[in-house]
Amino acid sequence: MLIRRLLMALGALLLSVQASFAAEPDWSGYAVLLHDHVSQGSRHGTDLAVVDYRALKKNGAVEAVHRQLAAFPVQRLAGWEEKLAFYINAYNILALKMVLDHWPVESIKDVGSLLSPVWNKPAGEIGGKQVTLGQIEHKILRPMGEPRVHFAIVCASVSCPDLNNQPYTAARLDAQLDEQARRFLGNKTKGVAVNDKQIRISKIFDWFEEDFQLAGGVDMFIRRYRPNLPALPVEADIPYDWDLNETGSRG
Repeated sequence: MLIRRLLMALGALLLSVQASFAAEPDWSGYAVLLHDHVSQGSRHGTDLAVVDYRALKKNGAVEAVHRQLAAFPVQRLAGWEEKLAFYINAYNILALKMVLDHWPVESIKDVGSLLSPVWNKPAGEIGGKQVTLGQIEHKILRPMGEPRVHFAIVCASVSCPDLNNQPYTAARLDAQLDEQARRFLGNKTKGVAVNDKQIRISKIFDWFEEDFQLAGGVDMFIRRYRPNLPALPVEADIPYDWDLNETGSRG
């Protein structure tokens, strides 16, 4: 009995120590960046959150946030929510950085080529290592089994989900992911569009169809957020606009 009590006490102590070391970065600088440079707008007839890349290029805010991201000890991410929120923010920060590192560009895809796509190029540093956007998306985020992540990571393009104007945090993650999914699926210009013959949805659902099997499949997932959709065929064929999700127009 005494040994059992000692083991229980030791287990509680270890949990307490682990909790004390668990932490997320201070995202306050990133929060200011988003508040000051992300707004609602429209490009090519698509409603979206637009980013003021010109101002970001001038003021160096993305570089400052990246330095903080690079310096954070990722081994302190103790829970699933902390890790997921951290790497969603990391992806979005590094996508912004990728655009600004090669500014001016009309599309993030212009940074790469057919044989060497932008997703496979070093985007920045995390945990003392250079990482690519593809590594974060396919090696870290997707294996975590959360399909809503596809509406949270933003590849700096018009047809991508909107860039959230607040950082993701472990405490609010579930509500934030729900809101992102609801916002994207409620956007008829790039998420879900209904006509008399079919329901047209983003190509995201085609590219990552397997990820939605955990939620019962694409159709069930969509109707979770759009319960009043008619019983029509579903086609993932809304044209994907890869132009930059920038504010204003060039000229």
